Amino acid sequence: MRIMELPLVVGADGSESSLQAVDWAVDEAARHGLPLRLVHASLWERYEGAGLADEPGGPPERGRAEEVVHGAAERVRRRDPHVKCSTDVWPDDAETALLRESRNATALVVGHRGRGQVAEMLLGSVGLAMATRADCPVIVVRGTAESRAGEHGRIVLGVGEATSEETRGSAGPKAEAGTASVRFAFREAGARRSVLVAVRSWRRPAHRTMDHPLLTGEPAHQHEDHAAELLDEALRVLEREHPGIEVHRTLVEGPARKVLLDLATDADLLVVGSRRQPGHVGDQLGRVPHTLLHHADCPVAVVPEWG
Repeated sequence: MRIMELPLVVGADGSESSLQAVDWAVDEAARHGLPLRLVHASLWERYEGAGLADEPGGPPERGRAEEVVHGAAERVRRRDPHVKCSTDVWPDDAETALLRESRNATALVVGHRGRGQVAEMLLGSVGLAMATRADCPVIVVRGTAESRAGEHGRIVLGVGEATSEETRGSAGPKAEAGTASVRFAFREAGARRSVLVAVRSWRRPAHRTMDHPLLTGEPAHQHEDHAAELLDEALRVLEREHPGIEVHRTLVEGPARKVLLDLATDADLLVVGSRRQPGHVGDQLGRVPHTLLHHADCPVAVVPEWG
């Protein structure tokens, strides 16, 4: 008996960015054989309690919320009638509702901008909150029409970049392989039959005391060699498990944020991990994923790495 997989959850608010996320999610659900769940959150009960409802049959805000999800569901059916789709409207704020949904989702898909005032931001507050706090991988759908349609045939994976730049430098003493993000990227590349470009940036230490006995005579290529070792370590097991996926290793000297943004210009998806500490409250996203979510030219998947 086949175990039913958790749905792909999409935050639907009726904005153009949200509709792009719905389209992307339909194609993603079809690739992986997943059901789709459209979720809209609205605080109509709060409006009703404040006496703002002007229709005897119920608050107009509730009606608008239902229209949003029904319209999104019809969009799903037109795009791919074979994708199973369910809908729900929650009397809650969007962050609370989607975080709750993320506990029982294969992944959570959101647009890169919201409605109203947050639409003027580079990344809507809901998308940023999901990438920071959700329990499942979060895909923020952004970038060019070509990248959203998967026309480039390339998935870019940032290996070890989610923590390396903030904490210890890319050539630190311990490999942060990011197993969850690596597995996610391999799964995507396999489903799409795409090339997987695995990237590790490296940098020479900004400050070095050349008369230090451990640094004197240090080969110039030592940091690059170490980055190559960490990249090999991160990919070794998954490459054996997925021999049919074409993997390109890429080592680039420079800041991880800039390296990955450059490679995202002709990618269909950019995958990075985000280190999480159980029980820790506050922003755990890190500077690298934060920058990519605001500026990448393709959809960005942020995968929680627990530990």
